[in-house]
Amino acid sequence: MILEHYDKPEVIAGVATGGIAQGALVAQELGLPFIYVRSEKKSHGLSNQIEGVIQPGQSVVVIEDLISTGGSSLKAVEALRDAGANVKGMLAIFTYGLSAARENFKKQECNLLTLTDFDVLLQKAVNEKFISENDLQSLLQWQSNPQSWSDERS
Repeated sequence: MILEHYDKPEVIAGVATGGIAQGALVAQELGLPFIYVRSEKKSHGLSNQIEGVIQPGQSVVVIEDLISTGGSSLKAVEALRDAGANVKGMLAIFTYGLSAARENFKKQECNLLTLTDFDVLLQKAVNEKFISENDLQSLLQWQSNPQSWSDERS
């Protein structure tokens, strides 16, 4: 997917902590350097937010495991951009498909690709009879407005 949608970047960056293992594997497969990015600077030591070497102007694709609202993922993108990197986009394993994430990625002008998503998971769960139609409707309500759904059950 990376090569198809982003061409070959110069660096792969994993988002700490969930995207580190997957990012390292992707970097190895593509024969590229790997770095990882915390959502904020460390409060001790060298106070690094980015671990590894990224040069201004280098192209990077960011790897993440899970996207909910995109908040922590986009902090990593911001840190890379602040370091002068050319962030081509992000690839994640899974997204809940929340509207907040779509809005946040659009606002930050960061393209997001995912291997799978909540809708595919729900369809598989229905097909395999892991969840009922009532469960499906409840999960779709949650997806459309997680905070409201949570508040109703409190």
